[in-house]
Amino acid sequence: MYVTLCEAKKHLLVDNSFKDDDEYILALIDIAEDAVSININIPLDSITVGGELPPAVKAAILLLVGNLYANREPVAYTAVNKVPYTFDYLISLYKNYSTK
Repeated sequence: MYVTLCEAKKHLLVDNSFKDDDEYILALIDIAEDAVSININIPLDSITVGGELPPAVKAAILLLVGNLYANREPVAYTAVNKVPYTFDYLISLYKNYSTK
Protein backbone atom coordinates (compact mmCIF):
# COMPACT_ATOMS: atom_id res chain seq x y z
CA MET A 1 0.00 0.00 0.00
CA TYR A 2 1.48 3.32 -1.12
CA VAL A 3 -1.10 5.63 0.44
CA THR A 4 -1.43 5.39 4.20
CA LEU A 5 -4.65 5.50 6.16
CA CYS A 6 -3.48 8.74 7.76
CA GLU A 7 -2.83 10.35 4.36
CA ALA A 8 -6.22 9.24 3.05
CA LYS A 9 -8.06 10.52 6.13
CA LYS A 10 -6.28 13.86 5.84
CA HIS A 11 -7.30 14.08 2.16
CA LEU A 12 -10.88 13.13 3.06
CA LEU A 13 -10.97 15.67 5.91
CA VAL A 14 -11.80 12.83 8.31
CA ASP A 15 -10.50 13.36 11.83
CA ASN A 16 -7.78 10.83 12.63
CA SER A 17 -9.51 9.94 15.91
CA PHE A 18 -12.65 8.80 14.00
CA LYS A 19 -12.08 5.07 13.54
CA ASP A 20 -15.50 3.84 12.33
CA ASP A 21 -14.59 4.08 8.63
CA ASP A 22 -10.96 2.92 8.85
CA GLU A 23 -11.52 -0.52 7.30
CA TYR A 24 -13.67 1.00 4.56
CA ILE A 25 -11.05 3.66 3.77
CA LEU A 26 -8.29 1.02 3.69
CA ALA A 27 -10.37 -0.99 1.21
CA LEU A 28 -10.85 2.12 -0.93
CA ILE A 29 -7.09 2.71 -0.94
CA ASP A 30 -6.52 -0.85 -2.23
CA ILE A 31 -9.21 -0.39 -4.88
CA ALA A 32 -7.83 2.97 -5.99
CA GLU A 33 -4.25 1.71 -6.18
CA ASP A 34 -5.37 -1.27 -8.28
CA ALA A 35 -7.49 0.96 -10.52
CA VAL A 36 -4.65 3.39 -11.14
CA SER A 37 -2.18 0.58 -11.86
CA ILE A 38 -4.59 -1.02 -14.33
CA ASN A 39 -5.42 2.33 -15.93
CA ILE A 40 -1.81 3.33 -16.53
CA ASN A 41 -0.94 -0.24 -17.55
CA ILE A 42 2.12 -0.27 -15.28
CA PRO A 43 2.64 -1.99 -11.91
CA LEU A 44 2.95 0.73 -9.28
CA ASP A 45 6.11 -0.79 -7.83
CA SER A 46 7.86 -0.21 -11.16
CA ILE A 47 7.46 3.59 -10.94
CA THR A 48 8.44 4.08 -7.31
CA VAL A 49 11.54 5.96 -6.29
CA GLY A 50 12.81 5.04 -2.85
CA GLY A 51 9.54 3.23 -2.19
CA GLU A 52 7.48 6.34 -2.96
CA LEU A 53 5.14 6.90 -5.88
CA PRO A 54 5.50 10.00 -8.03
CA PRO A 55 3.39 12.80 -6.46
CA ALA A 56 1.00 12.92 -9.44
CA VAL A 57 0.21 9.20 -9.15
CA LYS A 58 -0.28 9.46 -5.40
CA ALA A 59 -2.57 12.46 -5.91
CA ALA A 60 -4.60 10.48 -8.47
CA ILE A 61 -5.03 7.65 -5.96
CA LEU A 62 -6.19 10.10 -3.30
CA LEU A 63 -8.63 11.73 -5.74
CA LEU A 64 -10.13 8.34 -6.54
CA VAL A 65 -10.36 7.43 -2.84
CA GLY A 66 -12.13 10.74 -2.24
CA ASN A 67 -14.55 10.15 -5.09
CA LEU A 68 -15.38 6.62 -3.92
CA TYR A 69 -15.76 7.75 -0.29
CA ALA A 70 -18.07 10.65 -1.15
CA ASN A 71 -20.10 8.79 -3.80
CA ARG A 72 -21.02 5.41 -2.41
CA GLU A 73 -23.75 4.71 -4.94
CA PRO A 74 -23.57 4.49 -8.75
CA VAL A 75 -26.25 7.16 -9.23
CA ALA A 76 -26.05 10.87 -8.40
CA TYR A 77 -29.19 12.95 -8.07
CA THR A 78 -27.50 16.28 -8.68
CA ALA A 79 -25.67 17.72 -11.65
CA VAL A 80 -22.00 16.83 -11.56
CA ASN A 81 -19.30 18.59 -13.55
CA LYS A 82 -15.92 17.06 -14.22
CA VAL A 83 -13.02 19.18 -13.01
CA PRO A 84 -10.26 19.49 -15.63
CA TYR A 85 -6.68 18.51 -14.85
CA THR A 86 -7.51 16.08 -12.10
CA PHE A 87 -7.58 12.27 -12.09
CA ASP A 88 -7.52 11.68 -15.84
CA TYR A 89 -4.80 14.24 -16.41
CA LEU A 90 -2.63 13.01 -13.53
CA ILE A 91 -2.68 9.39 -14.64
CA SER A 92 -2.17 10.32 -18.29
CA LEU A 93 1.30 11.52 -17.30
CA TYR A 94 2.30 7.91 -16.53
CA LYS A 95 0.06 5.89 -18.86
CA ASN A 96 1.86 3.17 -20.81
CA TYR A 97 0.25 2.83 -24.24
CA SER A 98 2.48 0.02 -25.49
CA THR A 99 0.99 -3.43 -25.87
CA LYS A 100 3.29 -6.27 -24.92
